[in-house]
Amino acid sequence: MGAQLRVYKRRIRAITATKKITKAMEMIAASRIVKAQRKVAASMPYATELTRAVTAVATGSNTKHALTTEAEQPTRAAILLITSDRGLAGGYSSNAIKQAERLTERLRAEGKEVDTYIVGRKGVAYFGFRERKVADSWTGFTDSPAYDDAKRVAGPLIEAIQLDTAEGGVDELHVVYTEFVSMMTQNAVDGRMLPLSLDKAEEETGAKGEILPLFDFEPSAEDVLDALLPRYVESRIYNALLQSAASEHAARRRAMKSATDNAGDLIKSLSRLANAARQAEITQEISEIVGGASAMADATAGSDK
Repeated sequence: MGAQLRVYKRRIRAITATKKITKAMEMIAASRIVKAQRKVAASMPYATELTRAVTAVATGSNTKHALTTEAEQPTRAAILLITSDRGLAGGYSSNAIKQAERLTERLRAEGKEVDTYIVGRKGVAYFGFRERKVADSWTGFTDSPAYDDAKRVAGPLIEAIQLDTAEGGVDELHVVYTEFVSMMTQNAVDGRMLPLSLDKAEEETGAKGEILPLFDFEPSAEDVLDALLPRYVESRIYNALLQSAASEHAARRRAMKSATDNAGDLIKSLSRLANAARQAEITQEISEIVGGASAMADATAGSDK
C-alpha cells in the first residue's frame, strides 16, 4: 500500500506542476488577444480605403492589369497558407491546413496547377513530412506579425502574379487564414486576393451601388495600378496575418483553459485514490497491531497455565 500511495503522490505533484504551466499560458494568451484585436481594428480602415481606390481606378479605366483582369483560361494558381509557429493551440493550424487542402483540390479539379506558399512552422512541417513541394515559406513571426513581415511575404507573390504562366507565374492568388470572429469562434477561410473581384470589393468596402467619380490618370491608369498592386497585396496579407494571430491566441487560451480544468479534475481523482490508499494502509496497520496484541495475550495466557 505504501508504494501505491507514493505513486499517487508523485503523479499529483507532476500534474500540479503541469497545471501551473497551462494556467500561465492561458493568462498570457488572454492578454495577447486584446493587443491582436486592436491591431486588426487599426489595419481595417487602410485596407478598406485601399480596396476602394483600386476599385475606383479599375472602374474608371479599361486597362488590363493583373490586379483586376481575370485570365481567359487560368492555368496556374498560388495559395498562401497561414499557420502557427507554435503548438498547444487546439485545432487552429490543422483547420487552416484542411481548408487549404480543400481549396487545392477544388483548383486542381478546375484544371489549374497549384503553387503553395506557407507561413508558420506547423504548415511547413506538415508539407515537409509528406515531402510535398513548397514554393516558399516564412516562419518566426506568426504570434505577433509586423507590416515588414507582410511585405516579405508579399514580395514573391507579387512577382509570381506579374510573370507569365509560361515563365513560372500564376493567374490567381488565394489566401487561407483563420478569421477571428470572437473569443470562442475562429473560422478557417479562403479567399481570392488577385485578380480582384470588383463586385466583392464593393461589398467589402460598403460601396455597393455607389457612383464613383471619373478620373483622369497621369501618366496612365496602368501606372497607377502598378503602384497600387504591392500596397494592396501587402495590406491584405497583413490583415490576414493579424486575424490569424488573434485567432491563434484565442485558440491557445481555450486549449490551455481546457487543459487546466482537466488537470484539476485529474488531481481531485488522484487525491481521492491517495486518501483511499492511505486509509487502507492505516487500517492494515491497525489490524496488524490488534492481531499482534491478541497473539501476545494468548501466549501470556498459555504460559500462566
